[in-house]
Formats: sequence, structure tokens, C-alpha cells
Amino acid sequence: MKVHRSEAASALRFVVLFGVVSLFADMTYEGARSVLGPYLGLLGASATIVGIVAGAGELIGYALRLMSGYLSDRTGRPWALTIFGYSVNLLAVPLLALAGRWEIAAALAILERVGKGIRTPVRDAMLSHATSRMGRGWGFGLHEALDQVGAVLGPLIVAFVLSTGGNYRTGFAILLGPALVALSVLIAARFLYPRPQELEMQATTLQIQGMNRLFWLYLAGVGLIAAGFADFPLIAFHFGQAKTVPEVWIPTFYAVAMGTDAVAALVFGRLYDRLGFRTLILATLLSALCAPLVFLGNFWEALLGVMVWGIGMGAQESIMRAAVAGMTDQQRRGTAYGIFNTGYGLAWFSGSSLMGVLYDLSLPALIGFSVGLQVLSLPLLMVVAGRSER
Repeated sequence: MKVHRSEAASALRFVVLFGVVSLFADMTYEGARSVLGPYLGLLGASATIVGIVAGAGELIGYALRLMSGYLSDRTGRPWALTIFGYSVNLLAVPLLALAGRWEIAAALAILERVGKGIRTPVRDAMLSHATSRMGRGWGFGLHEALDQVGAVLGPLIVAFVLSTGGNYRTGFAILLGPALVALSVLIAARFLYPRPQELEMQATTLQIQGMNRLFWLYLAGVGLIAAGFADFPLIAFHFGQAKTVPEVWIPTFYAVAMGTDAVAALVFGRLYDRLGFRTLILATLLSALCAPLVFLGNFWEALLGVMVWGIGMGAQESIMRAAVAGMTDQQRRGTAYGIFNTGYGLAWFSGSSLMGVLYDLSLPALIGFSVGLQVLSLPLLMVVAGRSER
């Protein structure tokens, strides 16, 4: 029993250590993303361009997850891909301070997503080994909560810079500091846990045919949610264009969303371990309310809308990741996360790009599209919930 406690404690330390990495990483790139939409607009980009850039970054990043997840399984060297991905992901942010044209800023924004795409499935696979000892919903929720502490602090740093007379470029330059801290902690984690797969409590035994049917059905439902979920750069762009939220408050709103995300990840992660997929159904119903609130509301309604947006993100970053681990075995975990994230990214790109176009054409059409797709996901999630509980 003492050995099991020691192993559980080691697994918890691994999750917390990676949570610290994510805290400083999110401080970096979420601080930048909180003002990316207005920054692109300042440099001359339209709403359509903002939507396409946001979607393209997600598309390319998620497509690369398929490759990196497979390479991680094939080579058995997850740390090399993880460190490389984090380096690209984080160092692209301070370079935004040097961008003089929207094309350059857009390229760097996409490069940041590329780095995240490379490291995410490998990191999630490593986390899945450790979370098997504490409940995967809780483990991924704990990681997400630490992650979102940084996502709150980053936008607040940028908001402080703007409120004290600084500009976007100054904010991007300051974010170099947390980027370097994140990379330093990551390298330390590499030496403390060289073989994270040994943290797995036991190998998962599943019928591959059954796993595939459930996995693809689940991916279809999650894809509808992703396609209908508005990306924050478009929301921030709307706040700037409609003047419903003052410029200095936009990154603060993003910080509120990230704080809500952190709490939601812990709550929904714990509920997932007890109630299963029904928790995701509840989160989807709540997040479907986001678009009407942020695109039609005044200041206070928009604030409520970004909080609902944060609830949706918290569920996506904890429950959705935890569910994948339960549908595949240890040897194919990286590949499974790669496939899942690629499908998710394709849906995100399609939805983000179309919502950018719809914004220029008709706000009611954008809202109907966002709400409609998320509601359409519910029957599929209900089927998955029913089959997973048998």
C-alpha cells in the first residue's frame, strides 16, 4: 500500500509540474491572444481576415497533432517533440512586438498555433498516464485549472500595460519573461520524469472495434461543438468594432473568461469522474448561450457571455481530453489524441472561418449558426453517454 501511495504522489507531482509549465505558457500566449483581434484590426485586417487567421492557426496546429501524436507513439520519445513544440509556441509571441504589417502578425499568430499543435497531443498522452491514478476527469481538470491561472494573469498583464499608457507591442515584449520561465520548468520536468509512461496504473484493455465506433461518434459530436464555438479573437474584434466594451477592458474580459474556465475545469472534471458524459451535455447547453450574449448584448451581457464562453472552454479542455484516454490503449494514446485533435481542429477552422464571413454579412445568421451546431451535437453526445455507461 505504501508503494501505491508513493506512485500516486509521484503521478500527482507530475500533473502539478506540467500544470506550472502550462501556467506560464498560457500567461504568454493567452496574454497575446486576448488582444490579437484588435491588434490585427489596428494593422488593417478585416473581420473576415481575423476569422480566417484564427481558424487557419487552429487548422494547421490541429493537423500537426496527428503527425506529432503518431511520431510520439512510433519513436517513444515524447519529450523531444514536447520541448520543440513549446519553444515554437512561446517564442513566436514576443516577436509580435516587431510586426509592422497584419500579414507578419498573422504569420506569427499561426506559428504560435503550430507550436502548440506539435506539443499538445504528446503532452496529453503523458498526462493521461499520470491521471489514471487519480481519476482522469479530476487530473485533467487540475491541470487545466493551473493552466488557466496563467490564462488569467497574461491578459491582466496586457491590460495593465494598456491602462498605463503602453501599447500592444510593449505588452507582447513583456510576455517574453513568462515564456522563458515555462521553458525552464519544462526542461526540469524532462529530467525528473524521463519515462512518464511508467506512471500508468495499468494498461487499458478495450475491444478495438467497439472503441472505434464510440470514438468516431464522440468525435462527430465534439466536432459540431467546435464548429459552433466562437473564437475569442472574433469576439474581441466585435467588442472593438461595436464599442460595447472599451478597449482597455477587452483583455480584462478575457481574463474573466479564463478564470471561469479554471473553475469550470475543476468542477466539471470532478463531475465527469462521477457522472460521465452527461457532464459534457450540461456544459454544451450552457456554452450555447454565449453567442447571443456577446454579439447582441451590452457591457454587462457581454461580460456574462464571456463567462459562459469560459465554461465551455473549461469543459472542452478537461472533459473532452479525459474522455479520449478512456477510449484507447496506452500504446496508441498519442495517435488517438492526434486523430481527435485533428478532427476537432478541422471543425474549429471551418466554423471560425464561416463565422468571420457571417459577421460581415449578418449577426443573426452568425448567432443562429453558433447556437444551432452546438444544439445539434447533443443527440450524438447522448448516444455516447448511453453506450459508455453500459
